[in-house]
This record gives sequence, structure tokens and C-alpha cells, in this order.
Amino acid sequence: MNNSESEYRVEMTGISKSFGVVSVLENVNLKVEHGEIHALLGENGAGKSTLVKILSGVHQKDGGKVLLNGKEINPKNTHDGQVLGISVVYQELSLVNDLSVAENIYLHKLGASKFWMNWKQLIKDAQELIDSLGFEIDASAKVRELSIVQKQVVEIAKALSEDTKVLILDEPTTVFDPTDTQKLFDNLFRLKEKGISIIYISHHLEEIFKIADSVTVLRDGLDTGSMSTAETNTDGVIRLMIGRELTDLYPKRDAKIGNNPIFEVKNLTARDNLVHNVSFNVKPGEVLGIAGLGGSGRTETAKLIFGADKKKSGILMLDGKEIKTKSPVDAVAQEIGFVSEDRKEEGVFLPLSIRRNISVTSFRSISGKLGFINTDKEYKKVLGLIDKLNIKAPNSEVDVKNLSGGNQQKVALAKWLSIDSKIILIDEPTRGVDVGAKVEIYNLINEVAKKGVGVIVISSDMPEIMGISDRILVMHKGTIYGELAKEKFSEENILRYSIGEPIK
Repeated sequence: MNNSESEYRVEMTGISKSFGVVSVLENVNLKVEHGEIHALLGENGAGKSTLVKILSGVHQKDGGKVLLNGKEINPKNTHDGQVLGISVVYQELSLVNDLSVAENIYLHKLGASKFWMNWKQLIKDAQELIDSLGFEIDASAKVRELSIVQKQVVEIAKALSEDTKVLILDEPTTVFDPTDTQKLFDNLFRLKEKGISIIYISHHLEEIFKIADSVTVLRDGLDTGSMSTAETNTDGVIRLMIGRELTDLYPKRDAKIGNNPIFEVKNLTARDNLVHNVSFNVKPGEVLGIAGLGGSGRTETAKLIFGADKKKSGILMLDGKEIKTKSPVDAVAQEIGFVSEDRKEEGVFLPLSIRRNISVTSFRSISGKLGFINTDKEYKKVLGLIDKLNIKAPNSEVDVKNLSGGNQQKVALAKWLSIDSKIILIDEPTRGVDVGAKVEIYNLINEVAKKGVGVIVISSDMPEIMGISDRILVMHKGTIYGELAKEKFSEENILRYSIGEPIK
């Protein structure tokens, strides 16, 4: 027991919050003990992010009480929250790309000195903090030079650079491979031993039962239960999250796969050599999975194919004919779609509406002979995808920036599913998406494959990549190290290939 006046580090009781006429939270309770890892679960739009934003000062509650160490608090902004020792690592990155890693970590210290900053010491402190987390990142590097995994680590280091009493992590492992995820877990256990309370938001339920002591579940702005993880299981949590039983997380694959490849990659090599001599093919109707550890070249390969990065050499073949994709415009013209892993930077247009985001790739199919958009066609297509993907929004004119992270991911996916692609590359398809929505996305991937599209899925989630793929390629150090047929799917085999070892 901590020496504090209260048994709980955090007590939120009767919390209510509305935005206009929309009620987001209603009489929600959350209690977190000292030195506890407490999971906060719920579908997209359940109110998780709003609740922790009230705790950290981003939003102000309409009703209820918030206690920290037994004393009522009312943070008016994030600075108030930080002063109280509440640090948040949000699902959406909030780093300054043109500043160094060290400057981002200690952004709150910049300008604090009346004279000058000791830049050498700042970089040294940042490097020691990152090294203590077990990751290899140069503290003097510009953030824009980092991979999305490295950026996520910098966000975590930034949160830990202050006198943290409560650490809130919102989907921290969505871009991590199993090795990086374990490093994070080891760090969380060390923080827990120091008495730091951790609120952990994740849609990866297997993670919750590995690390969390307790769990609180939200559904439609209400808390449907709190309990220790020892008192429940995955099925019990899912029932509380979605109000029903969930069967067949990974729908059966019954698409007819063609005999001849629809798309071939031959000896693809990047200018920086992060990808070299990559060769593979995908058949019509096939879902081809690409696995591998962070930095193995998976995402870089997809960007080379899509023309987002420039290749050094290599040939792309579509329907038996060589094609050129010198830019994403070329790729789209060749009927190749790409759902990026980084939805905020590359996946959606945040200031635009859901309708405009989805329509932007399909103007040709919804326009008349004179080039004018047929609004009836547009709305039919957009509303159909909103319904299929269960995008939670009052209407199609809501700006994407106002959606939850998971619903933004659905819009990013819908944008490319709105066109008749021959090939679609999907990088981390269910990043930040709740368990119910994952099934919807998997079903949609199956529907696309049934149309004879070649689907290439990149995922760090091994159960997911095994559950939805017909065949898996595993990358290691920028090249294809191994290939697994369905009967050879196992986490052990994927991991062995991922670290450059043959399977037994």
C-alpha cells in the first residue's frame, strides 16, 4: 500500500461529457490503484479517449469528480495535467518533425532557461532515456528521419521525461513487432515496481491478459464493468465491449484463387538498399500476407510498389505486362491501391469530410461523360461503405479529424475500397481498430478478394496475418527470407524467418 491518503491513485466517479447534443460519457467510473496496470477497453467511439482526455486536461467534464491521490483535481489544460504528474502517449503522434529527438523529448524545457540551453547535456539525457528503454535511436536525429516505430518510442520517452505519476498509453503497440512489444512490457513492469500507475488502452486483448492487473470496459459512453483480469477472460471482456458473443474473428476464406499471377515483383531494390532483390507474386483472389520485424523492409517494399518511394531497380508486372509506377498517380492509374500504416500523415485528409475522403480516389467512376460528379452515385457509394465498415459518425459530412482513431482507419480503408483496384496493398489494416470492427474489415478484405483482386496485407499482428492470409512471405533485413504455405502457419515459424533462421 502506498503512503498516500487514498487507496487509489486515480478515482473518476460519475463522469459525464457531451459535445453539443451528442452524449459521449454518462456516469462513468474508473478507479486505478498505485503501481497498477489498469486496462481501459471498449469499441471505437465507446468514450475511452474522451475519458483519459478529461483526466489529462484536454477536455473538461460536464459532471462527476476526478481525484488524484484522494484530492479533487480539475485540470484545465494539458499543462495542468503534466504538472500533476499525468502523462499521455496518444495513438496519434504529436511530434515536431523538424526538431531533433532530444528536442521533442524535452520540449517542455526549451525556453525555460533565461540564458542558454546546454544542448550537449540535453542530447546526452535524451540518449540515456532512450537507451534505458532498450531501443536504438539517435537522440540527435531529426524526427522526420525516423520510422513510425521509432517515433512511437520517442513519444513514450517524452512522456517519461517528466515526473510521471500516472502514465496513459493509447494503443502503444499498434506498429510494434513482438520483440518491440516485449521491450515495452518490460519497461511497464519496471515503472509499475516504482509505484507509477498505468492506464493502458488497447484493442489487442491478448496483451491485456499478459500485463494488466485490472480492466474497465466502456460501451457507448457507459462503463459496463470493472474487474481484475484474473476474474475474467477474453470472451467475458468481448461480451462487455460489444454486448454480444463474437464468433469467428477470422472469417473463413473461400475465394477462388487464380492459377496465374495477376501481379509480379522482380528483384525490387530501393535506392537506399533498405529493400534489395525482393521478388514475389500474388494471384487474383489471393490474400498474400507479408510479415517481419520492424525495419525488415515491409512498408518500404509497399511504398516502392506504389511509387511513393523511388526504386533503384526492379520490374513490376501486372496482367503479364511490365508497368511503371514512378509516383502514386501512376500506381492509381494502373489500378493499384495503397492503405498506409500512418493514417494521420498519409492515409486520410483530416480537414476534409468522410465523403470527400472516400470519393477522392474514385472521381472517374462517379463522374458523367462531361466530368461532372454524379452526386447520387457518390452518396450511394459513400453511404454503402460507411454502412459496411460501420463508420461511427452522424453523417458523411463530418470532418475526418473529428473521428476516433479507429474510425479514421476505416475511412482510410474505404477510400481505396471505393475504386475497382486490381491490386491493393494494406499496411496494418486494423491498427487502432476495435475487435468488432476488425471482423468487419476482414470480411471486406474477403469480399474484395472474391472479386479477383490481388490483396497484399502487411501486419505486425501474427494471429491476424495467419488468420486472414492464404500465404505468408516473411521479410528479414530488406529481403524475402522465407515463404509459408497455410499448413506451415505458426508464430514460431514466422519468428524464425523474421530473425533469419530456418524453420525446423
